[in-house]
Amino acid sequence: MSETPARVAIVTGAARGIGAATALRLAADGFAVAVLDLDEGSTAGTVRAIEAAGGRALGVGADVGDAEQVQAAVDRIAAELGPPVVLVNNAGVTRDNMLFKMTDADWDLVMHVHLRGSFLMSRACQEHMVAAGWGRVVNLSSTSALGNRGQANYSTAKAGLQGFTKTLAIELGKFGVTANAIAPGFIQTEMTRATAERIGRNWEEYVAERAAAIPVARAGVPEDIAHTVSFFVSEGAGFVSGQVVYVAGGPRT
Repeated sequence: MSETPARVAIVTGAARGIGAATALRLAADGFAVAVLDLDEGSTAGTVRAIEAAGGRALGVGADVGDAEQVQAAVDRIAAELGPPVVLVNNAGVTRDNMLFKMTDADWDLVMHVHLRGSFLMSRACQEHMVAAGWGRVVNLSSTSALGNRGQANYSTAKAGLQGFTKTLAIELGKFGVTANAIAPGFIQTEMTRATAERIGRNWEEYVAERAAAIPVARAGVPEDIAHTVSFFVSEGAGFVSGQVVYVAGGPRT
């Protein structure tokens, strides 16, 4: 008797950090995982880790803000792994600056990756989800959606993703597709380490300072977010849609 093929998940920005942890978790949950990032070569480490644990993965390179590259990537994934029915829109960049110093390019790149990227990936994947009568979209927002000094572009994009999520939930629900968002607080990643370097802070001291302001008294790690993604894409979460969960160690950040 042949086994039922594993459902296919796509995780964008999965070469490192939250994306890599999420890809590994979904593979452990039994999904075949497309590990997508801007440079295909950078996905090799995540792919190897999944395969070493007995999972199935495919590394794919694409600019999520480029419509042709996105369609080509999704078509390739459908052909080589199977039709994607789970999408985690995690790819992101920061170009932090105060408003009076922020350039047009700083603004446009952040919108290109976070908002346009999530739109294009969702549009390309939804046809596979609708055809299957089952799907899960998880968008990565941020506590910065509530406003954060020096992040007018990032805060706007992350707030926009919450509205995007709720609209997807309304439009796609009748096809068996849920859409939810996760808003991480302070998570220890290369991105937050780069922020510490940019403002001239020692990393260990910076983490300790941030953790002291968090009710659970620790900084987050990528696995905290991966665990929440795992819940949202599970069978048991089929009646949860259009929600934004702040995974931040407390009610305030």
